Amino acid sequence: MKYIEVDEELYRHIASKTERIGESASDILRRILGLPVDSIMLDEPETISHPSLEIAEKKPYVKKEKKPVVAPITDFIDSIDAEQLATQKGAVGRFLFILDIVYQISNKPFEQVLQIQGRDRLYFATSKEALLKASKSANPKEIGNSGYWVTTNNNTAKKRAILSEVLTQFGTDEEQVIEIIAKV
Repeated sequence: MKYIEVDEELYRHIASKTERIGESASDILRRILGLPVDSIMLDEPETISHPSLEIAEKKPYVKKEKKPVVAPITDFIDSIDAEQLATQKGAVGRFLFILDIVYQISNKPFEQVLQIQGRDRLYFATSKEALLKASKSANPKEIGNSGYWVTTNNNTAKKRAILSEVLTQFGTDEEQVIEIIAKV
């Protein structure tokens, strides 16, 4: 398997085209480009010998086992208790509160938020230490009791952008994303 870097806008676009749980970026791009979507994957990545640039022996293709499709919960807005949201302390409190709701009610694995990163910035991690290692000024906070941590020292606009990306990854439609991020 090869790895490529894409800019933030392209990444969001690809993530917004997710149609099923566990769908890889490769599957999404194959679908968008009209190529067969069989979740084709190599057992091990190809290796290229640097001096001659010849491709080493390829491993046979193996189809990934397809996971059962579970309908994503896209209606997070109805799960946000306006009174509880109003009691949260500032934008950070509201940001954490909404992320915790996504964690609690989503059918998708929350670990996919770990993919959301800035160009030189880590936004989510599974430990406070990992965020502090990436940035001493991260001001990491745990999302409820999830075991996932988020950087909170971003301005409100950035918190909204991060939350928008999270909601998009979890299948929330654009109208609801706009309505939810306005609450931060």
